[in-house]
Amino acid sequence: MHGEHTDERSADSACVIDVDDLPDGLVVTDRDGHVLTVNRAATRLTGITQSQAAGRHLRDVFSFRDHDGRDWWKWLDTYGGLSTRTRQPELPLRTPGGQEMLVAARLVRRPERGGEIVRVVITMRDAGARARLERSRADLVSTVAHELRSPLTSVKGFTATLLAKWTRFTEDQKLVMLETVNADADRVTRLITELLDVSRIESGRLEIHRQVVDIPARARKIIAGRVAAGEAEDRFRLQVRGELPETWLDQDKIDQVLANLLENAVRHGRGTVTIVIEPNQWGVTVSVRDQGEGIPPELATRVFRQFWRGNARRRGGTGLGLFIVKGLIEAHGGTISVQRGPEGGAEFRFMVPTGTPDFA
Repeated sequence: MHGEHTDERSADSACVIDVDDLPDGLVVTDRDGHVLTVNRAATRLTGITQSQAAGRHLRDVFSFRDHDGRDWWKWLDTYGGLSTRTRQPELPLRTPGGQEMLVAARLVRRPERGGEIVRVVITMRDAGARARLERSRADLVSTVAHELRSPLTSVKGFTATLLAKWTRFTEDQKLVMLETVNADADRVTRLITELLDVSRIESGRLEIHRQVVDIPARARKIIAGRVAAGEAEDRFRLQVRGELPETWLDQDKIDQVLANLLENAVRHGRGTVTIVIEPNQWGVTVSVRDQGEGIPPELATRVFRQFWRGNARRRGGTGLGLFIVKGLIEAHGGTISVQRGPEGGAEFRFMVPTGTPDFA
């Protein structure tokens, strides 16, 4: 019997959640607002510890106020309102120091339906991440509007001109106009594809369809495409080192990664672009190097953000390519980084794991 009770207690204790394990800040007060509990995440957010807050009123240690300066606790009104009220939806609030947080509350009643409030459970999160996301979305809208305006204006202008004055142009003039319209339409299509990729990456809806992929063969195909488009063949060098393991990857997305990294190296770098493919202990490493100016170490953490365009003197593209590359590699369970290459330029290095049909 003693052993059974011990097992039951162990099982029960294993189900108890330590408030310090919660990712969000947590503050628990009695119905009057006196603090009972402050978890570790709340301390990280506010700098207020359990010992500093315990027994004191919430407004004396946290003093949340809305954007109009109103006292949130007074507005919460634990003594008033409907007896069926059990929660306060998340709101952006500020501390006296100006820090903005997203705060929600749960009103715990006894009995649960219609009883008196016995304590208030308050959760808080840093609002900085949401603010950054909103700024990112605003930047995205601005970028889309800017990038679409030019090609669409061109398409509309040339199309209208051809329709109105078709017989006045020579065949060569018509061909130049139609080629321009076609190129601008391709530009719009690429932008829309990039935007869809960004949306899927941010929402976690990016699907990976795995198959056995020969990475060197895909790299050769991407290089051949650039040479066919007019790049000098000696601009690119491919090195395969060692025996590569079998990799199960999404072929289209690996093509997209390689194409974006080569485009970035050609656009922002100089000299020979070298692709090095070699095995590592858990998969394959691919490095794309150029011989340009490289990327300063202080900028290394920014290059995979949206709208990063590198050298301001060579602006071009939407600045979404490297963000998408990072999302595609991470969706495969891999990692990507940037560093100074052995010949002074930038070296983008990504690693993808070996896979199996079961892993896929």
